[in-house]
Amino acid sequence: MVGGATALLSPRRVAAFVALSAAIGVYYATHESWVSLTLWWDLVWLCFVLIPAVFGLVWLVLPAWSLPLRYVAGIAIGFGVAAIVLQSAGAGPVANFAKLGAMTFAAWCFLRFFEELSWVVLVALIVPWVDSYSVWRGPTNTIVNKKPQVFDALSFTFPVPGAPGGAKLGLPDLLFFALFLGAAARWQLRTGWTWVCLTASLGGTIALATWLDVGGLPALPLLAVGFLLPNADLLWREVRGALARGRSARDPRPAPTSPTRSRSWRPRRSAEDRRPRSSRQRRSRDR
Repeated sequence: MVGGATALLSPRRVAAFVALSAAIGVYYATHESWVSLTLWWDLVWLCFVLIPAVFGLVWLVLPAWSLPLRYVAGIAIGFGVAAIVLQSAGAGPVANFAKLGAMTFAAWCFLRFFEELSWVVLVALIVPWVDSYSVWRGPTNTIVNKKPQVFDALSFTFPVPGAPGGAKLGLPDLLFFALFLGAAARWQLRTGWTWVCLTASLGGTIALATWLDVGGLPALPLLAVGFLLPNADLLWREVRGALARGRSARDPRPAPTSPTRSRSWRPRRSAEDRRPRSSRQRRSRDR
């Protein structure tokens, strides 16, 4: 399973993944001993350094979305089990990346069940409303305000320098990040720009929540924009094609047929009658 994933990744991607993982690991292990920054410099660090670095790991393993479904599902389950064990053992920083792996490969499992790109567009238009309701009045609001320990277990932490805490993203945000990025790769959209816009959308949501001084904002509205915006013309072309195919399926037109000429019945002529008139006349005179 691991060999199949490695075969899809170029040596440069593998080397970059190892180097980036090591750098992120060092930061997560030592961030509390770093120099403390002011609030807005913390945001600059998160938005322009740490968040792109973390989701750079997803970018580097992106070719693995095309692995056979049983492999992708197996990797997702393996990361999920590891996340549960590590979280229970108190190894929160390491569990963070097991959660990221589990959500990433789970998203690529779900991606296999999308038969058309228009289905992904429909999801991108619906989930922001569902996420907004959940954050402001639904179950996410209840968990954040009344059961913070549950939210800690179901979120990914981006620690700030010189402090024990940091910004948090819910696991569904990680899942939809990987789903949208995988869709861009599967249908050959602008994958690089999609990754840039998705990453910027998460940093923008954290910055907006800080500026508004609220406990949290739904991340999926801007995340959906980060998928739709850089691919708008390509997505519109695909949606138009899907609508046209739907209309054709509902109102099929019969194929044109060549007209047939009606033929009236005539009595069968004998061999004598089929002869030319002049031959029949000469034969009559001979008789």
